[in-house]
Order: sequence, then structure tokens, then C-alpha cells
Amino acid sequence: MRRADYDDEPAVIIERHSGGVGSFLLGVAIGAAAALLLAPQSGAATRRDLRRGARRAKKAARDLAGDIQGRVTDTFDQARDRVETGLDAARQAIELKKRQVSRAMEAGRAAAQQARDELERRIAETKAAYNAGAEVARTSSLPPRPVPRDLEPDESEG
Repeated sequence: MRRADYDDEPAVIIERHSGGVGSFLLGVAIGAAAALLLAPQSGAATRRDLRRGARRAKKAARDLAGDIQGRVTDTFDQARDRVETGLDAARQAIELKKRQVSRAMEAGRAAAQQARDELERRIAETKAAYNAGAEVARTSSLPPRPVPRDLEPDESEG
């Protein structure tokens, strides 16, 4: 056949869709129905087996739920312990810093008071020395010193 012969025939398009959960569950339901209809056991035996299977599944689900609950509880308790430990460490660090700041403030106050006392002492000494010098100048019995001739005003210049 030539290529031209293919153009006259109808085209068949095959699309592929991925099966989802719905398709899977439909297949399970059809398989279960076929198994029940074609089972070599009587209806009573089949129902008894179904009840046993349901009980086993229920027990397994309970056990799994208990295990999961235990793991979640353990994980929560561990997380809570870690948070509490972290909080305790933070509280201790804060208390330590508060004590350090308090000691630094007290040392600063003491140093400032000491510097103030020293400054006041020096001011008092300086005032006393100034007053003593002024008193000496006032009570001095020295005659006034003569002005040198080169510094005297020239009478002809005036």
C-alpha cells in the first residue's frame, strides 16, 4: 500500500489515561463480588470467614492506632521536655545577666562617687590655694616695682 491509500481510511486514535484510585476501588469491588459468587463454600461459611476477617482487620486497626498514639505521645513528651529545658536555660541565662548588670551598675555608681569625691577635694584645694595667694597679694608689704624706662610712656609723643 502506498501512503495515499492510508489517507482515505478512518484514523483510530488511542488515548491513554492513568488509572486513579476510583478505578482501583471499582476493580476491587468487582473482584470481591465475583469471588463471593464463584466461591466453593456455602453462604454461611463465607459470611463466617468475612466476620473473622473483619474482626482481624478491626484488631489490627486498633493495634495500629494504639501504636501511633503511643508514638505521638512520646514525640510530644520529648518535644515538651526539650522546650522546658530550653526555657530553664534561658531563665538561668537571664538571671545571670541581671546579676552581672546589677554588679556593673553598683561598680559604676561607686566609681562615679569616688570620682566626685576626688573632684570636690581638688576643687577645695584649688580654692584654698587661690584664696591663700590672694591673701598674700593683699597683705604683701613689698613696695611696687619701678617700671623700666623703655616701657615708660614718652612725654614728647603725646
